[in-house]
Amino acid sequence: MDIAIDHDRCIGAGQCALIAPEVFDQGDDGLALLLVDRPGAAQAPAVREASESCPLNAITVTEDRERTA
Repeated sequence: MDIAIDHDRCIGAGQCALIAPEVFDQGDDGLALLLVDRPGAAQAPAVREASESCPLNAITVTEDRERTA
C-alpha cells in the first residue's frame, strides 16, 4: 500500500489523523503529515477509511499488486 497526500488540496480537516493516528498527523500548519511510508496490513483498513473520509480527496491510496514469478 502506497499513500500520497496532495498538500495543495489538503485543508487540514484532520479526519485522517483522527481515523488513523498511527499513520497520519497534522503539521504546525494544520496540513496532513504521513508518519509511515508503507503501513502494515493491520493499518490498511484505517488508512482506506481515512482516504475515503478526506473532504477534498487529498489522500490517494494505491494497493500493492501481487507479484507473480
